[in-house]
Amino acid sequence: EMIKTLEERKFPIQNLIPLASERSEGAPVYFKEKCIRTKVLKSDSFKDIDFALFSAGSSISKEFAGPATEQGAVVIDNTSFFRMHKDVPLVVPEVNSSVLKSHNGIIANPNCSTAQMVMALKPIHDEVGLERVIVSTYQSVSGAGKEAILELENQTRQNLNGNQIEKEVFSHEIAFNVIPQIDVFLDNGYTKEEMKMIEETKKILGDDNIQVSATTVRVPVFVGHSESVNIQTKKPISVEKVRSLLSSMDGVNVMDDPVNGIFPTPKDLAGKDDVYVGRIRRDLSHPNGIEMWIVSDNLRKGAALNAVQIAEALVSVG
Repeated sequence: EMIKTLEERKFPIQNLIPLASERSEGAPVYFKEKCIRTKVLKSDSFKDIDFALFSAGSSISKEFAGPATEQGAVVIDNTSFFRMHKDVPLVVPEVNSSVLKSHNGIIANPNCSTAQMVMALKPIHDEVGLERVIVSTYQSVSGAGKEAILELENQTRQNLNGNQIEKEVFSHEIAFNVIPQIDVFLDNGYTKEEMKMIEETKKILGDDNIQVSATTVRVPVFVGHSESVNIQTKKPISVEKVRSLLSSMDGVNVMDDPVNGIFPTPKDLAGKDDVYVGRIRRDLSHPNGIEMWIVSDNLRKGAALNAVQIAEALVSVG
């Protein structure tokens, strides 16, 4: 998806070098109608490289990000390893690109569910301040990788054919089901994914005083994360003003005419770059409460697109 995004956005590349483990050596990667063969990732793979886009797991980032920066590359890391490091910027370009000025060679890409949420929170926080955010996510299986997609396909077929259900990726059957667990449970009762959303939201918005609570849920959708978000603002704000702020935010698209069936769904928006917001309404239980529904392609703004946009921002500032 990153390679496709680089090509679609015409990122100025002289040499694209795909790196992977030994078992993928020689595997073809297609870029601008050219076939490029994958090379084995080594500590000395980054000579004369400007940008290194990492998305191979935290252990790989931990081992190879340092050597990459030592050889002069800027690392844009899509894993969770560096996100909460104090000296590593955690960036959604439309939200906090100013922090790119202080990077030390490594820039972290946020969690996919966090990235789409802060896109909608940013203009509201700037306008009236955020007191509290409560989010429940409905996350697609593509967030867990290719094997997770295959598991949903296979289990759907097994269910419809009345066959025995096989599961390997998820703790419970995912087809025709929802699983209120993404990543491991921690001592506080939250999952690691939920704590990522809580901590990353505060870091990206630059405000440790925002109270955040999250429940992350895996649903039988192939691509696209959805979120039910309840916010409590410091100052009162009208629904009309919220719609206006979101409509003016780069990368956010308001789809909010529920009477006529217009609101975002992941099925309709897979492959789109924007973050889509609908069901914007006042929370009847709190005078400063606003409810909204946020949908985005988790492989795009939640991952590949955001990483490429970070590189674009770095190019633009020299």
